[in-house]
Amino acid sequence: MMVSMAKLTTNPLTGVQFRISAGDYSATVTELGAGLREFQYCDRPVIVEFAPDELPPGAAGQLLVPWPNRVDGGRYTLGDETCQLDLSEPAAGNAIHGLTRWAGWQQESHETDCVQLRHVLHGTPGYPFRLELTAEYRLSASDGLQVSITATNDGSRPAPYGTGSHPYLTAGADQVDPCELQIPAGQWLPANDRGIPSGPAQDVTGTPYDFRESRPVGSTRLDHALTGLAFGPDDRAWAWLSCGGQRVGLWAGRGYRWLQVFTGDTLAPERRRRAIAIEPMTCPPNAFASGTDLLILQPGDSITHAWGITVDQS
Repeated sequence: MMVSMAKLTTNPLTGVQFRISAGDYSATVTELGAGLREFQYCDRPVIVEFAPDELPPGAAGQLLVPWPNRVDGGRYTLGDETCQLDLSEPAAGNAIHGLTRWAGWQQESHETDCVQLRHVLHGTPGYPFRLELTAEYRLSASDGLQVSITATNDGSRPAPYGTGSHPYLTAGADQVDPCELQIPAGQWLPANDRGIPSGPAQDVTGTPYDFRESRPVGSTRLDHALTGLAFGPDDRAWAWLSCGGQRVGLWAGRGYRWLQVFTGDTLAPERRRRAIAIEPMTCPPNAFASGTDLLILQPGDSITHAWGITVDQS
């Protein structure tokens, strides 16, 4: 008897690759987690990139929903109900970076300069709520990348919600130390060695975390949530990283109250201090437990947040 063997078709770990372009900009978004795997200007990387068959290193480019950063012990209370999330950062005993970054997202639309992906977050024992989520990545030849994240509570009960994104910016240098950094934040949030806030936000004046004026990163170690953001007349808060003749800007729109800034000192040696994560967040670490800047979406509520990255072409 002859047995026919079907040829195995292999797919990358990050799933379908959605490539978009406009002018000198190009980007690749992945089916896995609706993450940003590549973003380039004039064929030069603007963010830390990784291969299609590689999991995002250090959460590179990942979308963080329905909370950014950490929840202490994975425990929080909403009303009279206490919930326990899985500890996705087991070494520190935290739940980290939400529930959708390892999930498959479905294509809603894909055009030359724009891709829109959708995911339905069903209830779990640790998050007994339901959200319909949409992530849109759009490129403009003049303005670069805009990312819009929309959450709709299509369930039957109020749902706690926050969002963030985790791009590592690079200005082309081998190390971040000689790069100049500008962060429009007037306060920094103290945290313990598990990344959980240990007190209220404090004034950055006179601290190593004051980058309101552009200055070299030097030996400064950053893994801090910064707030008190200054928004310009365009309703955007702008952070800038400059080195070697390239100036990269990340903007956060209204509703993003925090920027987590990370110089990568705890990453694997080959990735340590190679780029700076500047993460727009709507709420700080442990917001599910503290309630700080936490959004509560009522049934039927919908909310959109937008952020983006551009290269200064002047």
